[in-house]
Amino acid sequence: MRSLLILRYLDIWNERDTAARQALIKAVFTEDSFYSAPDHAGLHGHGELSEAIGRSQEQFGDMVFTLGRVINAHHDTALFTWELGAPNADTPAATGYDVVDFTGDRIRRVVGFFA
Repeated sequence: MRSLLILRYLDIWNERDTAARQALIKAVFTEDSFYSAPDHAGLHGHGELSEAIGRSQEQFGDMVFTLGRVINAHHDTALFTWELGAPNADTPAATGYDVVDFTGDRIRRVVGFFA
């Protein structure tokens, strides 16, 4: 179940349609969600996250996020890697790590790091 949430989280970053992205965020994240990464400090809630992703996508062009691997998970926390790159590219343009905290069947907190 948690691995599916991680994949759905990456789907949010790849969703270009604003309404569809907001629906995914609502399904995947808790209302009081928090997101932080080097490019985005302290985003609270669904709206701030969706807006930040929309702005980021303008810089990505056709690049997409894919899951690298789930490094470890215990209790309500998981650590995984991701890659950002052009579809079918041999080498990603960027890689990183995310730490995700879960509450029930949704994500409550994400802290991201670039590799």
